[in-house]
Amino acid sequence: MIRRKEMPLWQELPLLLIVAFCLAVLIRTFLVQAFYIPSGSMQNTLEIKDRVLVNKVVYDMRDPVRGEIVVFRGTDNWAPEVTEQVSNSFVAKLGRTIGDLVGVSRPGERDFIKRVIGLPGDKVACCDAKGRITVNGVGIDESYIAEGFNSDINQPPNPNQCTSRRFTEITVPEGEMFVMGDHRAVSQDARCQGPVPIDNIIGRAFVIVWPSSRFTSLSVPDVWKTYAADHPTAAGLPERRPGPATELFALPFILSAALSARSGLPFSIRRRRLPS
Repeated sequence: MIRRKEMPLWQELPLLLIVAFCLAVLIRTFLVQAFYIPSGSMQNTLEIKDRVLVNKVVYDMRDPVRGEIVVFRGTDNWAPEVTEQVSNSFVAKLGRTIGDLVGVSRPGERDFIKRVIGLPGDKVACCDAKGRITVNGVGIDESYIAEGFNSDINQPPNPNQCTSRRFTEITVPEGEMFVMGDHRAVSQDARCQGPVPIDNIIGRAFVIVWPSSRFTSLSVPDVWKTYAADHPTAAGLPERRPGPATELFALPFILSAALSARSGLPFSIRRRRLPS
């Protein structure tokens, strides 16, 4: 049996780096993306400079759920929360391009992260006698909003600024969702900028991965699970069709296997041993 000649390390290493880069691009494009938190609109759940992982496949297979934290593309009505001047040097542009390809760059000005409060057909308002938001007339005890992170209940509503906790009842249109930040005193959200099309969702934030001291999952709070059990999802959600992400789930593994075979490597990269 003829044994294939092994590639020298100086040839193999660049190939492995290319495979790793391609895998990162494919995963970022179709499966999971890291998302940088640029503002305090989701405190204390998410702090500035946190990094979360966003599942980009989940809503190809099911509808969003109240209480989930989602990343989405804002409409023209949504003003950027953070506008920072960036360097336009070649090195800076190259770094941003590579970072965007592998999913570690800062989000675009039109990308936002908020919590889903209302779905199509829901009537959302604030406030009831206890100062809580209401969804279809039911007050929601939002324990994830820390003291001091809620907006002023005594300030009159302003249609252009979300500085007041109070806002007029809104019926969420068909195919859209009502989202709010957890830091209601600073979050500019659907209260003053309007609902967002569900089709604008990029994905669901499901875990904080950095800094490591804040590593934790981002699950649906119990209050929303209880509400969902008693109040089925309203009508008007768009039909979910399997997207390219579900069909291309295996592409990274296929690519890895193909390139490994081309280089004479097994699918699971062999361990190099030092000469005895």
